[in-house]
Amino acid sequence: MSKQKSTSLWRPGNALASFGILILKGSARLPMSWLHTIGRAIGSIAYVLFPYRKDVARTNIRLCFPDMPAEEQKKLLYKHYQAMGIGLFELAAAWYKPSEELRAMAEVNGLEHLEAVEKSGRGALLLTTHLTSLEIGGRILLTHRAFSCLYRKPNQPVIAEEMTKSRHRWMRQVIHQDEMQDLIRALRSGEMIWYAPDQGKRIKFSEVLPFFGVPAVTNAATGRIAKMGKAAIIPFMGRRLPDGTYRVDIYPEMTDIPSSDPSEDAIKVNHVLEDFIRKAPEQYFWLHKRFKNRGEGYEDVYAK
Repeated sequence: MSKQKSTSLWRPGNALASFGILILKGSARLPMSWLHTIGRAIGSIAYVLFPYRKDVARTNIRLCFPDMPAEEQKKLLYKHYQAMGIGLFELAAAWYKPSEELRAMAEVNGLEHLEAVEKSGRGALLLTTHLTSLEIGGRILLTHRAFSCLYRKPNQPVIAEEMTKSRHRWMRQVIHQDEMQDLIRALRSGEMIWYAPDQGKRIKFSEVLPFFGVPAVTNAATGRIAKMGKAAIIPFMGRRLPDGTYRVDIYPEMTDIPSSDPSEDAIKVNHVLEDFIRKAPEQYFWLHKRFKNRGEGYEDVYAK
């Protein structure tokens, strides 16, 4: 695990991050419809005035949806910035709003799939993807079923501390991504773990495999983890709907994973995540460099 960074307000950037946390805590008191309106406005302004990683997002969308007309790609990019703005306040809601309020604004389908695995005495990897609604989707599910999470701390120490405190408040266990032995023990004890393996980080068991048909660094450890933990893999997706409410869908156990081929398992996982993204494309983390670090023989698609 990386060395703990100081959260002192004298450290550069910490005072600003602490002020941001105060804004999030205060905003969580507002109605969700207000937060959507404010977030959408902030995203629209950012698209024009502060286009952070716009070229990265544009490249990702072009690679993943090559048949989408250019004008539609542009509209998707704009909607993504709006979704990112809303996502800031969805984060506030996920961390600080009471469970009763979150439960009232969402529909949850497929809880019977969790119950079936629980009755079998096994744990489960709750497989999902990085949407802007990731945090609020997970928190909504927590209002129906307790579970744990696997996570990576943000680089900013104040935000990392607040995120960890929030997750400890609501979840059964909070397991860092480097604590694989703790993860396996938790699964073998019957724990269900929130698990989003779709970001392109080089790890021990990563391979370059198709993601939307494009070679991408892919976590090929999912099947291995399920096998070692004697656990099920249950996909679920939480997303914001056009009317401002939320929907969490839990899908049946993926009984064809793990297999004898970890690469094929990883491709199957990618297919599930691709289907999720197609359901709410504007809510995917297009600002993330999903196709970086692919190694020799692959184009640097993010080069200027």
